[in-house]
This record gives sequence, structure tokens and C-alpha cells, in this order.
Amino acid sequence: MNDDSKRGTPKDTHYARLRRTHRDAKAGGPPAGRARPGVPASEGPADGLVRLYGLHTVRAALDNPRRRIRRMMATRNALERLEIADAATLPFAFQLVEPRDIDRLTGSDAVHQGVVIEAEPLRPKALSALGDTPLVVVLDQVTDPHNVGAVLRSAVAFGAGALITTSRHSPTEGGVLAKSASGALEHIDLIEVRNLADALATLHKAGFRTIGLDSEGPADLERSFAGGRIALVLGAEGKGLRQKTRESVSALARLDMPGAIRSLNVSNAAAIALYAAHRHLAAPEAAARGA
Repeated sequence: MNDDSKRGTPKDTHYARLRRTHRDAKAGGPPAGRARPGVPASEGPADGLVRLYGLHTVRAALDNPRRRIRRMMATRNALERLEIADAATLPFAFQLVEPRDIDRLTGSDAVHQGVVIEAEPLRPKALSALGDTPLVVVLDQVTDPHNVGAVLRSAVAFGAGALITTSRHSPTEGGVLAKSASGALEHIDLIEVRNLADALATLHKAGFRTIGLDSEGPADLERSFAGGRIALVLGAEGKGLRQKTRESVSALARLDMPGAIRSLNVSNAAAIALYAAHRHLAAPEAAARGA
């Protein structure tokens, strides 16, 4: 066996380098041939700030008048992609850096794309602040920030007005959640409640039909919709909805899945349910019932 059979032909090596170059450029990382060393994330910022990173996340934060940014670090390439012509005009501290400088803050596993900000977290609202939105998402102790971020992204995409979570057993705002949300964190009201059963009762009084997603639910999701306001209630993967939550919702419903797999990741289930709920609420008869 010759050496080429072990390490690939020169052509294969060339294409592998091109793939690495493309991948690293997207991530704001080093050029091909220089691997990013493994760097753990540093301790979080002081003064109760949160660290947010990634082009979409930072762009949305910059455009959100409610977001109070204290500091920004970015590479020259990231500034160009964010369309910031003159960093000196930014109303907060700015530092031009190399990708490895951001690695020391976020850890080298974070796909920061060459930009990170430190900002005040968005203050969650009370349920009493819920406006006239016809669609909300309620999470029953979903703790994985990747999943919550992905749910946020789908919620904004399909026009949900709020994400309701419990004060305990829910992830706090941070880089992983915000990056998974890809900017959606800045476009939706975050509402925290102490008692989910009481919150569902309040939603009922406000005219919401609360539908808990359950793989063993007695009816298809589409057949469970009614009225002009819908609250989709989803539980954590594995344990699903808690018993008290199951007893408190207007209906339990399942996604109709004809395949061998009978359940989905919570963020995937949320996306499908949001699409179906949006279609229901967009129908003229649903709008008339909600009037």
C-alpha cells in the first residue's frame, strides 16, 4: 500500500483544502492549513450582561431599539458583512480583533462568525403584558437552549406574538440560545410565569384555545383548532408535558405522522404546529370567530 492510498490523492487533498477554506471563512476562522486550537469559553461578562455572537444575532440586536449594547468585538470582515462602514460611530465601546480573540471569550466551538457583543439581557414581560396577538407558544420546562432558540426562530417566522416559559426550568438568555434563534430573540415578546397551570387559565379567559402537543393525543392537530386565538403548548423531549399541564390545556393533540417514528424533536414539532396554526388563523372563518 503506497502513501497516497493512506492520505488521498493530491486532487482529493486540494478539494479538502477548499472545503476547509470555505467552512472557516463562514465561521470567521483561520485560513486553511491552520486549525483552530481548542479553546474553552471564558467566564461570562460581569454586571449581569449576556454575550451574543453570530452575524444574524448581532445584526438583529443592533436593529432592536430595546437592546442595550455595552461592548462589541468584531473582525474587519464581520464589520463589512454587518455593513458597518465606520465603527467609530457606534454608540458603545468597540474593539477590532482577530477571530482567536473572540475564541477566548466564546470558546472555539462557538460559530461566532467574527463578532460578539456584550449587552443587557432583554427583560421578560408578565403575562398581563400580552397584547392582542392571536398566536403564542408555551413551553413546559423545555431546558435545552438549542431547542428553545430553534422554537423562537419558528415562532417569529410564523407570526407568533409571544413565547411563554416558566421562571424555573427554562434556559436563561445567552449566546447558545440567541445563536440558535438566529436573530428571532429580538423580534418576539418573552413572557415568564411562575405557575403554568394558572397561566393557561388566564389564556383561556383571554379567548385562547390551548392545545398541548402529545404523540398519543386523541385527535389530529388540525382537528383540534377552533376560534381565533391559539396557544401551542409543548413539553420537554422525553418526559413531554407534565400531568398538571395535560389536565389544564383545552385539548391534547398529536401530529399525524404515518412513518415508523412517532415523535419529533420539540423544535421540529413546534415548527410544524406553528405552520398549521398559522394556516387555521389565516382562514376567514377563524378571523370572524376571533372578532
